Amino acid sequence: MTLLLAGDLGGTKTLLALYEASGNQLTCVARERFISAEWPNLGPMLKKFLSDQLQSGMSVEAGCIAVAGPVRNGKAVITNLDWNIDEKELASSCGQKLELVNDFAVLVYGLPHLSSEQEVLIQAGTPDPAGPIAIIGAGTGLGMARGIKYQGGLLSLPSEGGHREFAPRNADELLLVGWLRKELKLERLSVERIVSGTGLGLIYLWLEHCGGAEEQYFLSEAAKAWKELPPSDPGRPDLPALVATHAANGGPLASKAQEMWLGAYGSAAGDLAVHEMASGGLWVGGGTANKQLQGLQSEAFLGSMAKKGRFSEFVGNLPVKALVDSDAGLFSAACRARVLAECR
Repeated sequence: MTLLLAGDLGGTKTLLALYEASGNQLTCVARERFISAEWPNLGPMLKKFLSDQLQSGMSVEAGCIAVAGPVRNGKAVITNLDWNIDEKELASSCGQKLELVNDFAVLVYGLPHLSSEQEVLIQAGTPDPAGPIAIIGAGTGLGMARGIKYQGGLLSLPSEGGHREFAPRNADELLLVGWLRKELKLERLSVERIVSGTGLGLIYLWLEHCGGAEEQYFLSEAAKAWKELPPSDPGRPDLPALVATHAANGGPLASKAQEMWLGAYGSAAGDLAVHEMASGGLWVGGGTANKQLQGLQSEAFLGSMAKKGRFSEFVGNLPVKALVDSDAGLFSAACRARVLAECR
């Protein structure tokens, strides 16, 4: 029996799991959630998890930890925790081969192995088995990553493409950009300012600024509180979630905000597909994939995604899937750990 260590490390919580590898199957046999701030670093947490979960005669062949932040030369700094992590130090203390990977880039390693329960087809197409793959995901920010296939293997390349400059496509987006630059006191507006959970809230605020009025008065009150209270305030309403709920119930202003947001999101997804020539397929993940699944299947998203001029046919024929598994990070880390174990 081959045991693999998988982790998903975030500023608030860290998930650690053990997977059993049998043929092409990965089965989670142990999983534990830790409050990150309660630990001085990742090393002691790993040791405690392994000592609790491993029985006599059992050992871990390899491990992969997904971390919320960039990884350079096997090292990562977790800003919110003041943690400095070195994969070589962790490997020596845990007695196994271990790799740190950015928490969005790690998803690439899981994409070819997803089951039908973990993903949903949103656009049919024919993938090139040897072609590059890519994933985009809106959540707190906008994550992007791509995968290159080589000699039967897969190389994940992280990206900070969400920080490229947002390019307005129509009059509404041009006015929105001007207002956001002034409101947020920015000279430059990145794509993730709009294509993110926060962006949906900002689009709604702009529509209200333009004179829109929602039937339900409390949504306007929530928008005012969301704008005035800092993100750390526990009393701050979740405006993006409220907007999505009102859009589902037919609220005109919320529906307009969501349609604009989906259009910008679809356009960003199509840009990524063209930029990477992702003939192997495109995935949409992130924290909003499950919540906005119906929107991702809509013309607002798919139509904007495919409007890429001379590359419209290319994007329109790509297979596009939504990654809906909340444990996709852990699963993908286990997939990478399996490769590391096979290379020992």
